[in-house]
Amino acid sequence: MKLMGLDVGSRTVGVAVSDALGWTAQGVEIIRINEDEEQFGLDRVGELIASHDVQGFVVGLPKNMNNSLGPRAEASKRYGDMLTARFNLPVDFEDERLTTVEAERMLVEQADTSRRKRKQVIDKLAAGLILQNYLDRHGKLTREK
Repeated sequence: MKLMGLDVGSRTVGVAVSDALGWTAQGVEIIRINEDEEQFGLDRVGELIASHDVQGFVVGLPKNMNNSLGPRAEASKRYGDMLTARFNLPVDFEDERLTTVEAERMLVEQADTSRRKRKQVIDKLAAGLILQNYLDRHGKLTREK
């Protein structure tokens, strides 16, 4: 079962997809969105579902360090609700605390990437980390439709 991992921000959504066996996650792309104008990139998500034969979603949930849910976590939950309503596929959430920090550190330390280039790939890499963490912990989608 292929899963799509999503790192949802207010201006971009990082996208990653798992392999068919659910072992590895690969970053795919970054979709530009605009929450204020209610442009959520769902048409592009639909195209990616079809081209990658995705059967479920893992959405990053940016919890606060004290485990509470703030405004960004609530926005991610709303995005998950939109995915369910639009595509009728199961959605689960993965704690994404510090994944963007980890992605940035990887790009600086391992790839020696400039700040400008990091901004172009950070959300895609974070989506890959979110999905890979989920796969490592669960191995498959744990929440059904």
